[in-house]
Amino acid sequence: MTIKKQYLKSKPEVKVTFEIEKKDAENVTSITLLSEHNKWQALELKQLKSGKFKLVVNVSTEASKSFQYIFQTTNNNSQTTMLLPTDADSYVDNGMTDGGKNAVLQIA
Repeated sequence: MTIKKQYLKSKPEVKVTFEIEKKDAENVTSITLLSEHNKWQALELKQLKSGKFKLVVNVSTEASKSFQYIFQTTNNNSQTTMLLPTDADSYVDNGMTDGGKNAVLQIA
């Protein structure tokens, strides 16, 4: 998994690129980003010809200094699971009773 941040000079925003390698998404048919920066609305990653999944989003640096996120994957049998990124800036308890975590991305 890879996360790239590019701060825009023309606006108070950061361009964030999320990439999930093919090896990290075995038997996955789709991946969505669930994120605090857009009120947890699902954003679908595009699957490239290489098998890698990718999504680019612009996030305001004025609203918050960081945001929580996690990926939801769907496999060939339509089963969904949560995929915690391995390269987040930090991790926090997701507030559920399952003891799960959310990733945190620092943007300011």
